[in-house]
Amino acid sequence: MNKGLLKAWNDEKGFGFIKSDTQAHDTFIHISALKHMSRKPKVGDTIYFEVATQPDGKSKAVNCRIEGVAALKITPKKSNHHRVAKSNFTDSFLGKVASISIIAVLGFVAFNKYSHYKSNEQFNNHTPVITNADLATFDEQYPKIVIPQSSQNFTCDGRQHCSQMTSRAEAVFFINNCPNTKMDGDGDGKPCENDTRFKNEW
Repeated sequence: MNKGLLKAWNDEKGFGFIKSDTQAHDTFIHISALKHMSRKPKVGDTIYFEVATQPDGKSKAVNCRIEGVAALKITPKKSNHHRVAKSNFTDSFLGKVASISIIAVLGFVAFNKYSHYKSNEQFNNHTPVITNADLATFDEQYPKIVIPQSSQNFTCDGRQHCSQMTSRAEAVFFINNCPNTKMDGDGDGKPCENDTRFKNEW
C-alpha cells in the first residue's frame, strides 16, 4: 500500500493526482476509487492507495482511502430470490394465458372455416336438378318475353345523345337496347323529352 499527498483535485470532473515518495510520477486518481469514503477528497488529504496499470499503459490509483476519514458502511443487498420467483411466476402465468388465448383464437377461426365449408358442401349437395318434366312445364311457368323488332331496323352503332337521333322511336330503341346512352336523364323511360324536334311525337 502506497501513501501520498493529494496534490491536485478537480471536483467538477472528479479526478486528481497524488504525489508520493514511492512513485516516480504523480499518480492519477478518480473519484470512483474513493466512492466508499464518507466525504469527497480535497487537496492536502493523505491518500493510501495501490497502483494499477490501465490498458493504455498509464498508471492509476486503486483501492484508495483517505487518512482520518471514515468509510461508509456497505450493507449487503437483500436477496432478490423471492422477487425473481414472483417475476418468473408472473411471466409464466401470463405466458400460459397468452398461449391459451392464441390457441382459442386459432381454434375459433378453424371452426368457422369448417362450418363455412360444411355449409357450402350441404348447399352443393342439395342443388336442385332440372328434370325433363321440369323442362316441359318451363315455358308455361316462365313465358318468353318477345321484344318486337322495330320496323325501322334500328341498330346500336355507338350513338348516345339526343342530337344524334333522327326520331323519338329511334331514341326509345337506343335507351332500351344499347349501352351507355345519355338521353333519359330522369330515368322515366322517355328519352329526349326536351328535344324540340320530337315534341310532337310524345
